[in-house]
Amino acid sequence: MKIDLHSHTTCSDGSLSPQQLVMRAQQMQVDVLAITDHDSVAAIQIARDYSQQSAPVVNIISGTEISTRWHGFEIHILGLNVNENDEMFLNRLASQQQVREQRAHDILEKLNKAGVAVTLDDVQSLADGVISRGHFAQVLVNKRICSHHQQAFTQYLGKGKKAYVTPKWVGMADAVAWIKEAGGQAVIAHPYHYDMTTKWLRRLAADFSAAGGEGMEVQHPNLAKDKQTLMIEIALEHDLLGSAGSDFHSPSRWTELGRRLELPVSIEPIWRDWGL
Repeated sequence: MKIDLHSHTTCSDGSLSPQQLVMRAQQMQVDVLAITDHDSVAAIQIARDYSQQSAPVVNIISGTEISTRWHGFEIHILGLNVNENDEMFLNRLASQQQVREQRAHDILEKLNKAGVAVTLDDVQSLADGVISRGHFAQVLVNKRICSHHQQAFTQYLGKGKKAYVTPKWVGMADAVAWIKEAGGQAVIAHPYHYDMTTKWLRRLAADFSAAGGEGMEVQHPNLAKDKQTLMIEIALEHDLLGSAGSDFHSPSRWTELGRRLELPVSIEPIWRDWGL
């Protein structure tokens, strides 16, 4: 089976609607797809309904990606198989969305102070749901202020840059509790992307496991073999299951749904008890 447990739609910062994402998964012969929009589960039922009415049917896993804080780092935690109708969980995600909205206003203010002419309408025109820094990056590219997304982050939106705003996210342990209380499993998203030493990565995995976290992403389409080996080593040290996801946002030559996501036999998959 082709399994991809990290993807985004227009309900956060993806470029495809929930229906279009399912169509893309069908084209790429993905059997199991987790939709993990940032602090949102709005796409889940839409995608599931569309999948059930078309062929081949893609097994949609309900998920979300929660932004958290941990020792000064911004850590993203995936919630997989959460109950997307749980009222308490939805209220908690709504509180995160309010933080996002305030951050958007603060980023806008900083960009304007830096002489960058961007309006809230510019950003909202790209966002069907929650606003992320990715939307600001796209605006900067559209206005030809930056030539590509990465430049927008290295020049304006990244940590320590002109328009960076320290977000007031929920604590990592609290986010894990939210996910577990909504019936899901918590997974550290893209640990290889965080700007931290191996020592800190091990500490992150230890704290996450102690809080009740169950898995860690150890496979990505572009993950180098030595990095994957290290991620698996750290996950195994702390009894974490392995997860695999493309972190798909839009079709590109670098990242594709379901591409190169096989897990090695050395680590148990997060989906081992899902009955797939």
